[in-house]
Amino acid sequence: MPKKLEGKVAIVTGASKGIGASIAQHLAAEGAKVVVNYSSSKEGADRVVSAIKQKGGEAVAVQADVSNQKDVQRLFSETQKTFGKLDILVNNAGIYNAAPIEEISLEHFHKMFDLNVLGLLLATQEAVKSFGQKGGSIVNISSVVSVDSSPGLSVYSGTKGAVDAITRALSAELGPRKIRINTINPGLVDTEGTHTLGYIEGEFRQSYEKETPLGRVGLPQDIAPAAVFLASDDASWITGESLFVTGGYR
Repeated sequence: MPKKLEGKVAIVTGASKGIGASIAQHLAAEGAKVVVNYSSSKEGADRVVSAIKQKGGEAVAVQADVSNQKDVQRLFSETQKTFGKLDILVNNAGIYNAAPIEEISLEHFHKMFDLNVLGLLLATQEAVKSFGQKGGSIVNISSVVSVDSSPGLSVYSGTKGAVDAITRALSAELGPRKIRINTINPGLVDTEGTHTLGYIEGEFRQSYEKETPLGRVGLPQDIAPAAVFLASDDASWITGESLFVTGGYR
Protein backbone atom coordinates (compact mmCIF):
# COMPACT_ATOMS: atom_id res chain seq x y z
CA MET A 1 0.00 0.00 0.00
CA PRO A 2 1.46 3.41 -0.93
CA LYS A 3 2.48 5.73 1.87
CA LYS A 4 0.22 8.74 2.41
CA LEU A 5 3.00 11.32 2.35
CA GLU A 6 5.44 9.83 -0.14
CA GLY A 7 7.54 12.57 -1.76
CA LYS A 8 6.39 15.27 0.68
CA VAL A 9 8.63 17.49 2.82
CA ALA A 10 7.51 18.58 6.29
CA ILE A 11 8.71 20.90 9.02
CA VAL A 12 7.62 20.10 12.57
CA THR A 13 8.42 22.87 15.06
CA GLY A 14 9.26 21.95 18.64
CA ALA A 15 9.85 18.34 17.61
CA SER A 16 12.61 17.28 20.00
CA LYS A 17 10.20 15.62 22.44
CA GLY A 18 6.60 14.88 23.29
CA ILE A 19 3.84 15.42 20.76
CA GLY A 20 6.15 17.07 18.22
CA ALA A 21 8.59 14.16 18.25
CA SER A 22 5.77 11.66 17.74
CA ILE A 23 4.31 13.70 14.88
CA ALA A 24 7.72 13.92 13.17
CA GLN A 25 8.15 10.14 13.39
CA HIS A 26 4.63 9.41 12.16
CA LEU A 27 5.02 11.77 9.18
CA ALA A 28 8.30 10.07 8.29
CA ALA A 29 6.70 6.62 8.60
CA GLU A 30 4.22 7.73 5.93
CA GLY A 31 7.03 8.74 3.58
CA ALA A 32 7.64 12.41 4.33
CA LYS A 33 11.13 13.88 4.60
CA VAL A 34 11.09 15.69 7.93
CA VAL A 35 12.85 18.75 9.34
CA VAL A 36 12.93 18.26 13.12
CA ASN A 37 13.01 21.76 14.59
CA TYR A 38 14.21 22.39 18.13
CA SER A 39 14.99 25.45 20.22
CA SER A 40 17.44 24.17 22.85
CA SER A 41 17.33 20.35 23.03
CA LYS A 42 19.75 19.29 20.29
CA GLU A 43 20.16 15.91 21.96
CA GLY A 44 16.41 15.28 21.84
CA ALA A 45 16.14 16.37 18.20
CA ASP A 46 19.07 14.17 17.22
CA ARG A 47 17.35 11.20 18.89
CA VAL A 48 14.21 11.82 16.82
CA VAL A 49 16.26 12.09 13.60
CA SER A 50 18.12 8.90 14.48
CA ALA A 51 14.86 7.03 15.16
CA ILE A 52 13.49 8.13 11.78
CA LYS A 53 16.64 7.12 9.93
CA GLN A 54 16.75 3.73 11.65
CA LYS A 55 13.37 2.98 10.06
CA GLY A 56 14.56 4.04 6.61
CA GLY A 57 13.25 7.60 6.65
CA GLU A 58 14.92 10.93 5.91
CA ALA A 59 15.23 13.70 8.50
CA VAL A 60 17.45 16.53 9.68
CA ALA A 61 17.49 18.56 12.89
CA VAL A 62 17.49 22.36 12.58
CA GLN A 63 17.79 24.70 15.55
CA ALA A 64 15.53 27.77 15.56
CA ASP A 65 13.58 29.75 18.14
CA VAL A 66 10.33 30.28 16.25
CA SER A 67 9.54 33.46 18.18
CA ASN A 68 12.62 35.00 16.50
CA GLN A 69 11.97 36.07 12.91
CA LYS A 70 15.55 35.61 11.71
CA ASP A 71 15.65 32.11 13.21
CA VAL A 72 12.41 31.24 11.43
CA GLN A 73 13.73 32.50 8.11
CA ARG A 74 16.88 30.41 8.58
CA LEU A 75 14.78 27.32 9.42
CA PHE A 76 12.92 27.58 6.13
CA SER A 77 16.05 28.44 4.19
CA GLU A 78 17.79 25.33 5.57
CA THR A 79 14.77 23.25 4.61
CA GLN A 80 14.96 24.50 1.01
CA LYS A 81 18.71 23.85 0.87
CA THR A 82 18.35 20.32 2.23
CA PHE A 83 15.16 19.05 0.59
CA GLY A 84 14.40 21.62 -2.13
CA LYS A 85 10.79 22.30 -1.26
CA LEU A 86 8.12 22.31 1.46
CA ASP A 87 4.66 20.70 1.49
CA ILE A 88 3.68 20.49 5.17
CA LEU A 89 4.15 22.68 8.24
CA VAL A 90 3.19 21.49 11.72
CA ASN A 91 3.18 24.40 14.17
CA ASN A 92 3.74 22.43 17.36
CA ALA A 93 6.29 24.58 19.27
CA GLY A 94 4.74 26.06 22.37
CA ILE A 95 5.10 26.75 26.05
CA TYR A 96 2.62 26.63 28.88
CA ASN A 97 2.52 27.56 32.51
CA ALA A 98 -0.17 28.19 35.07
CA ALA A 99 -0.61 31.34 37.13
CA PRO A 100 -3.54 32.90 38.96
CA ILE A 101 -4.56 36.36 37.77
CA GLU A 102 -2.66 38.02 40.63
CA GLU A 103 0.63 36.52 39.46
CA ILE A 104 0.43 37.23 35.73
CA SER A 105 3.40 39.37 34.68
CA LEU A 106 4.50 40.95 31.44
CA GLU A 107 7.14 38.25 31.14
CA HIS A 108 4.59 35.47 31.71
CA PHE A 109 2.29 36.96 29.06
CA HIS A 110 4.87 37.72 26.39
CA LYS A 111 6.76 34.44 26.80
CA MET A 112 3.66 32.45 25.90
CA PHE A 113 2.13 34.77 23.31
CA ASP A 114 5.46 35.35 21.56
CA LEU A 115 6.02 31.62 21.07
CA ASN A 116 2.50 30.18 20.88
CA VAL A 117 0.97 32.88 18.68
CA LEU A 118 3.64 35.09 17.10
CA GLY A 119 5.88 32.09 16.43
CA LEU A 120 3.03 30.32 14.66
CA LEU A 121 2.37 33.39 12.51
CA LEU A 122 6.05 33.83 11.60
CA ALA A 123 6.40 30.18 10.61
CA THR A 124 3.18 30.31 8.62
CA GLN A 125 4.40 33.41 6.76
CA GLU A 126 7.51 31.56 5.63
CA ALA A 127 5.59 28.40 4.79
CA VAL A 128 3.25 30.32 2.50
CA LYS A 129 6.29 31.62 0.59
CA SER A 130 7.80 28.13 0.40
CA PHE A 131 4.61 26.39 -0.74
CA GLY A 132 4.27 28.61 -3.78
CA GLN A 133 1.57 27.88 -6.38
CA LYS A 134 1.28 24.18 -5.60
CA GLY A 135 -0.22 24.86 -2.18
CA GLY A 136 0.35 22.89 1.00
CA SER A 137 -1.01 21.89 4.38
CA ILE A 138 -0.53 23.57 7.76
CA VAL A 139 -1.44 21.80 11.01
CA ASN A 140 -1.53 23.94 14.15
CA ILE A 141 -1.37 22.28 17.55
CA SER A 142 -3.89 24.02 19.77
CA SER A 143 -5.47 22.62 22.95
CA VAL A 144 -8.77 21.67 24.51
CA VAL A 145 -8.22 24.60 26.90
CA SER A 146 -9.14 26.96 24.06
CA VAL A 147 -12.75 26.07 24.93
CA ASP A 148 -12.36 24.56 28.42
CA SER A 149 -12.65 26.57 31.65
CA SER A 150 -9.38 25.90 33.48
CA PRO A 151 -8.40 27.95 36.55
CA GLY A 152 -4.89 29.39 36.35
CA LEU A 153 -4.58 28.98 32.59
CA SER A 154 -6.03 32.28 31.42
CA VAL A 155 -2.94 33.30 29.43
CA TYR A 156 -2.25 29.85 27.98
CA SER A 157 -5.93 29.41 27.13
CA GLY A 158 -5.81 32.84 25.49
CA THR A 159 -2.92 31.77 23.26
CA LYS A 160 -4.76 28.64 22.16
CA GLY A 161 -8.00 30.53 21.58
CA ALA A 162 -5.94 32.82 19.35
CA VAL A 163 -4.54 29.81 17.48
CA ASP A 164 -8.06 28.56 16.75
CA ALA A 165 -9.23 32.00 15.59
CA ILE A 166 -6.13 32.57 13.44
CA THR A 167 -6.63 29.17 11.83
CA ARG A 168 -10.22 29.97 10.86
CA ALA A 169 -9.26 33.39 9.47
CA LEU A 170 -6.30 32.03 7.49
CA SER A 171 -8.37 29.19 6.05
CA ALA A 172 -10.43 31.82 4.21
CA GLU A 173 -7.34 33.81 3.23
CA LEU A 174 -5.19 30.91 2.09
CA GLY A 175 -7.79 28.57 0.60
CA PRO A 176 -7.68 30.25 -2.82
CA ARG A 177 -3.93 29.55 -2.84
CA LYS A 178 -4.52 25.79 -2.33
CA ILE A 179 -3.22 25.99 1.24
CA ARG A 180 -5.23 24.12 3.87
CA ILE A 181 -4.88 25.01 7.56
CA ASN A 182 -6.41 23.15 10.50
CA THR A 183 -5.86 22.66 14.22
CA ILE A 184 -5.55 19.65 16.45
CA ASN A 185 -6.81 20.33 19.97
CA PRO A 186 -5.36 17.69 22.31
CA GLY A 187 -6.59 16.99 25.78
CA LEU A 188 -4.25 16.15 28.66
CA VAL A 189 -1.29 14.26 27.18
CA ASP A 190 1.43 12.41 29.07
CA THR A 191 4.60 14.28 28.01
CA GLU A 192 7.77 15.57 29.65
CA GLY A 193 6.13 18.97 29.97
CA THR A 194 3.00 17.81 31.76
CA HIS A 195 5.17 15.73 34.11
CA THR A 196 7.34 18.76 34.90
CA LEU A 197 4.28 20.85 35.76
CA GLY A 198 2.75 18.07 37.84
CA TYR A 199 -0.39 17.75 35.71
CA ILE A 200 0.01 14.08 34.93
CA GLU A 201 -0.01 12.71 38.45
CA GLY A 202 -2.17 12.65 41.53
CA GLU A 203 -5.59 14.25 41.92
CA PHE A 204 -5.41 16.33 38.72
CA ARG A 205 -4.98 13.22 36.57
CA GLN A 206 -7.65 11.28 38.48
CA SER A 207 -10.12 14.13 38.04
CA TYR A 208 -9.36 14.39 34.31
CA GLU A 209 -9.71 10.67 33.72
CA LYS A 210 -13.01 10.61 35.63
CA GLU A 211 -14.40 13.30 33.31
CA THR A 212 -13.03 11.65 30.14
CA PRO A 213 -15.39 9.19 28.44
CA LEU A 214 -12.48 7.00 27.29
CA GLY A 215 -11.15 6.97 30.84
CA ARG A 216 -7.47 7.86 30.40
CA VAL A 217 -5.03 10.64 29.58
CA GLY A 218 -3.58 10.79 26.08
CA LEU A 219 -0.19 9.75 24.76
CA PRO A 220 1.82 11.53 22.04
CA GLN A 221 1.07 8.65 19.66
CA ASP A 222 -2.67 9.35 20.10
CA ILE A 223 -2.19 12.80 18.59
CA ALA A 224 0.27 12.10 15.77
CA PRO A 225 -2.05 10.09 13.46
CA ALA A 226 -4.43 13.07 13.38
CA ALA A 227 -1.57 15.23 12.10
CA VAL A 228 -0.80 12.67 9.38
CA PHE A 229 -4.45 12.68 8.34
CA LEU A 230 -4.76 16.48 8.17
CA ALA A 231 -1.44 16.77 6.29
CA SER A 232 -2.42 14.13 3.73
CA ASP A 233 -4.67 14.11 0.69
CA ASP A 234 -7.22 12.20 2.79
CA ALA A 235 -8.11 15.65 4.17
CA SER A 236 -8.00 17.44 0.81
CA TRP A 237 -11.41 19.08 1.36
CA ILE A 238 -10.88 20.00 5.02
CA THR A 239 -9.69 23.45 6.10
CA GLY A 240 -10.40 25.84 8.96
CA GLU A 241 -11.40 22.99 11.27
CA SER A 242 -10.45 22.07 14.82
CA LEU A 243 -10.08 18.36 15.49
CA PHE A 244 -10.41 17.61 19.21
CA VAL A 245 -8.34 14.59 20.25
CA THR A 246 -9.25 14.38 23.93
CA GLY A 247 -10.70 10.96 24.65
CA GLY A 248 -14.09 12.68 24.63
CA TYR A 249 -13.19 15.23 27.33
CA ARG A 250 -14.74 18.67 26.93
